[in-house]
Amino acid sequence: MRVGIVGTGAVAWKHAEAYKNIGYQLRACTNTTAARGRKFADATGAELLETVDELCRHPEIDIVDVCTFPAYRLPVVELCARNGKHVLVQKPMAIDLETAGQMIVLARDAGIQLGVVSQHRFDDSVLFLKRAIAEGRLGRILQADAYVKWWRSTEYYARPIKGSWAVEGGGALISQAIHQVDLLLHLVGTVDEVFGYWKLGGVHSIESEDLLSAVLHYSSGALGVIQASTSLWPGYPERLEIHGTKGTAIVTGDQLTAWDVQDDTGDPAPIGRQAASGASIPMAISVVPFERQLSDFGEACKAGRPSACSGLDGFRALQLVKSIYTSCAEARKVEIAPAKF
Repeated sequence: MRVGIVGTGAVAWKHAEAYKNIGYQLRACTNTTAARGRKFADATGAELLETVDELCRHPEIDIVDVCTFPAYRLPVVELCARNGKHVLVQKPMAIDLETAGQMIVLARDAGIQLGVVSQHRFDDSVLFLKRAIAEGRLGRILQADAYVKWWRSTEYYARPIKGSWAVEGGGALISQAIHQVDLLLHLVGTVDEVFGYWKLGGVHSIESEDLLSAVLHYSSGALGVIQASTSLWPGYPERLEIHGTKGTAIVTGDQLTAWDVQDDTGDPAPIGRQAASGASIPMAISVVPFERQLSDFGEACKAGRPSACSGLDGFRALQLVKSIYTSCAEARKVEIAPAKF
């Protein structure tokens, strides 16, 4: 598969490494800052193009990988739909649900695949848990929580667009904890009610939240908690805790660190200790799950099937985030209707 990357910031370098490792050709790239684009092109062997339109029209590109800030998504999807290119976007898939919905409809009507990067679905720990929960090894799920108690420096937020509503769509929940939001939905199922509290610029000079807590009610009847922060120094690896009637599983960073299950007879749990996490350094994460997701997306494009994290999956994660934000802003419980397209 041949790939063009839009935006050459930090995560694009991670993607470039993953594409090289799985044997996909990074054919072209583009960036609004020419010097940054040139540095990326020189390092990866990609052709530097001046515009996104030129990249999306390129005859030797199969997949357009969008590694920009989340406010810039829809114009690329429109170009990809017009030119028959599959499109993969960074999380979150957009900063509002209307845009996310338009992206899904455009891709569907054009017959192209729309995927959303959520690479932690491909961690060994999560792959194991997905199977184990489906097999009933934890029993009926009672409680499912996500804790993202991270730290980001003053320098991280030095650019005015960081932590802004207009460009990033918010702060710690949508930019950092959305991975764990997606994993809760992926592993446990839909959420139908939320209630949350936040601190806007509690430690950092940003307009959005750097500390948030929310209570969840899952459609299954299970309960849950999400804590998201970039203000808790020095930052600790993110954690998922899933408790069922038969036992408990805990994921710390990218590792399954606890599997305490009564009378368990299934395959041995892949217990790990050395967790990779972006708790204080954003790119201190493994490239392997990126390789797995990008490979899955390429195979989905070839086969004409939805990818393992589709546009609809990305919409559901964004819908939960936005519902929590509404609850925080309006100090009320918010009900979440099922997403339908």
